Amino acid sequence: MPKQKTHRASAKRFELTKTGKIKRARAYKNHILNKKDRKRKRNLRKGALVDSTQVKNVRLMIPYK
Repeated sequence: MPKQKTHRASAKRFELTKTGKIKRARAYKNHILNKKDRKRKRNLRKGALVDSTQVKNVRLMIPYK
């Protein structure tokens, strides 16, 4: 069976934790930051986990990570 190709955009966006969960960055931290308060921007820095409904799709895109 041939090798699967990794979806390169996904490989740059997602990381695996030691327990095998998929980590992602939070959205809404790119622009128009002056109307967002400090607390909100600080919390957007923290990573989050991919939702359980999307884990299967992401795993298909990053098979060798």
